[in-house]
Amino acid sequence: MMRDFIRNRLLPKVLKPARYLGTELNSIHKDWDRVDLKVVFAFPDVYEIGMSHLGLRILYHVVNKRPDTLMERVFAPWVDMEELLRQQNIPLFALESYKPVKEFDIVAFTLQYEMSFTNILNMLDLAGIPVRAGDRDESYPLVIAGGPCAYNPEPLADFIDAFVIGEGEEVFYEVLDVVKTAKQEKLSRTGLLERLAQVQGVYVPRFYDVDYKDDAAIAGIRPNNPNAPAKVTKRLVRNIDEADFPTSPIVPYLEVVHNRIMLEVLRGCSRGCRFCQAGMIYRPVREKSPETLLRQAEELVANTGYDEISLSSLSTADYSCVEETLKKLLDIYSGHGVNVSLPSLRADAFSIELAKEVQRVRRPTLTFAPEAGTQRLRDVINKGVTEEDLLAATGAAFKEGWTAVKLYFMIGLPTETEEDLRGIAELAGKVVALGQRELGAKAGRLKVTVSASSFVPKAHTPFQWEPQNDIDTLKEKQRFLAGLLKNRKIKFNWHDAELSFLEAVFSRGNRKVGRVLEAAWRRGCKFDSWNEQFSYDKWMAAFADVRLTPEAFACRRFGVEEVLPWDHIDAGVGKKFLAKEYEAALKGATTLDCRFDRCTGCGVCPNLGVDLDIKGREACGPV
Repeated sequence: MMRDFIRNRLLPKVLKPARYLGTELNSIHKDWDRVDLKVVFAFPDVYEIGMSHLGLRILYHVVNKRPDTLMERVFAPWVDMEELLRQQNIPLFALESYKPVKEFDIVAFTLQYEMSFTNILNMLDLAGIPVRAGDRDESYPLVIAGGPCAYNPEPLADFIDAFVIGEGEEVFYEVLDVVKTAKQEKLSRTGLLERLAQVQGVYVPRFYDVDYKDDAAIAGIRPNNPNAPAKVTKRLVRNIDEADFPTSPIVPYLEVVHNRIMLEVLRGCSRGCRFCQAGMIYRPVREKSPETLLRQAEELVANTGYDEISLSSLSTADYSCVEETLKKLLDIYSGHGVNVSLPSLRADAFSIELAKEVQRVRRPTLTFAPEAGTQRLRDVINKGVTEEDLLAATGAAFKEGWTAVKLYFMIGLPTETEEDLRGIAELAGKVVALGQRELGAKAGRLKVTVSASSFVPKAHTPFQWEPQNDIDTLKEKQRFLAGLLKNRKIKFNWHDAELSFLEAVFSRGNRKVGRVLEAAWRRGCKFDSWNEQFSYDKWMAAFADVRLTPEAFACRRFGVEEVLPWDHIDAGVGKKFLAKEYEAALKGATTLDCRFDRCTGCGVCPNLGVDLDIKGREACGPV
C-alpha cells in the first residue's frame, strides 16, 4: 500500500513528517468510490503556511459538505520530500487518501503570492501533469486557480485551464456542478471549458487573444470564442453573515503560522489606501453580526481546543461592533484561558478601551502601520492616519503596560523624497521617547521594531500605473534608513529588494512573463519566497533565456490610457475611479471613507448590485 510505503520508508527521512500525515483532528476522509467528483486543494507552499489560510478552511468545508463531492489537500513538498518522491518515482499525492493528484477531477490552486508561482509548475510536474494547459487532454484533471493574484492572471495564463475571480463560496459550487455534468456527459475538454466560461467569475485564458505593441505594452485583449465574455466580472458573497463558515476546521499536529481560531468578522475595506490591492478587490465592506460571531466562536472553541481567537479581517478595529464583541468574547472565554486578539490595527481606531480589553488573558504584540514617515506622503497614499493618531495609540499601549510595539512602513512609494525617509526615523524616535516617558522604571525593556517593505505596484489599485524603484535605489534607501535608525531601542527590518522587484514583475506582467516563469522553474527555481532557496541569478538567467527585460514590467510607468494586462478582469472598482484617485494622489489630495462620509464613486456597489453591510449602525454614504 502506498500509504504504508510513504509512512514507513519516506517520512522517517524528512524534516517535519507531520506535514504529510493527513489524519489531523477534523480532517475529512470520504469514501473515494461513493463520490461523483474529487477535488484537491493545492497550496503552493509548505504545510505550515497553507494550513493558516482561511480560504482553504472555508472551501474544504464547503466542498465536503456536499454528499456528491470531496476535497482533499496537497501542499508543496519541501525539498527533502520532493527529492525522495522523485527518487522513488512516486507522484505527488493528496494527504487524506494518499491518492495521486493526477487521479482527481479538479486540481484547485490558490494564488496568494506571486513568488510561489514556480511551486505551481513544480507541483504539476511532480504530479505527472503537463505544466502547460495546452498539453493536457481529457485524461488529466482540470487545473483551476483563484485568490488575490488571479486578479492579474496573465503570467499564469499558459499553465492554468481556468481562473476563478473573486470569493469562492458560491461560484465554486457552480463550477462543481458544471464539471460534474460535463463528466457525466463525457464532454470534451474544450466543451467543458466553454461551459465554464459562461459562469460569471470564471476566466478561461485560451479563449482570449492578446495583441502586443512590444514586450511590455499591449495593443488589445479580445475573446476568440463566442462563449467567453469581453470582461470577466468578479464574484462575491453578498451576505457573509449567512455564508457557510467552518466551525470544525482541521487542527494540525505541528505548529503552523496561525496556530489559532480565525474568526472572520468582516470582508472588504473602504479606507482607500492607494497602494493596497486587498482594499480595492475585496470591496464592499460586509460585516458579520455579533450574534453570528459568538455562535461561531462557541463551536470553534468546542471543536478545536485552541486557546486563542483571532478576530480576522483587513482592518478589525474598523468593525462597527468590535468593542462589544471583544468584551463579550472575553467575558465568556477569559476564565477558560482563551485569549482574543486583533491581528491588524489602525492607529486612528485603537483606543485605551481596546488596549484594556485585548490584554485580559495575555498581552499580544501590537502592530501599527503608519506606512509613511510624513503627513504629506501619508496623504499621497491616502492612509488617513496622522502622527497624533500614532502617538495616541502607542501612548495608550505604553500606559497599559506594553513595552514593545511594531511599526510597518513602506519605502519607494510614489513621490517619496529624502525628507519622507527621514520622517520614518523621526516618527520612530518620537515613539521611543514616548515609551520612555510613559513606562518610567520599565523603560529599559522598551523595544520598537521598525519594518520597511518596498512598494510593489499592484493591479486594480490607483498606483497600478506607477513604476517601482529599481533595485539599486531601494537598497540605497534601506542603507540610508539603517543609518538613521541607530537608537538601541529600535530594531530595523527590511525586505529583500530583489524579491520585491520580481514580485512587481509578476504583479504587473503580461502573458510573456509566463515564459520567464517556466524558464526559471526549469533552472531549478522553487520556494522563491524562502531566503535559503531564492536565487536571483537563476531568475536573471531565465529572463535572458527568453529575451525579456524585467525592468520593462516592474520599473516602467504605464500610461493611464494604456491597455493593461488585466483590463479584461472586472474587480468592480472602475478604472476611471482608479485614474481619478491616481491624479488625486499626485496632488496630495485625500479621499474619505464611504462608511463615514459620502459615496466615493468607486463603482463597486452599482456595478455588482451590492451595498455596504454595516451591523453597528446605518451606513452613512448614499450609493
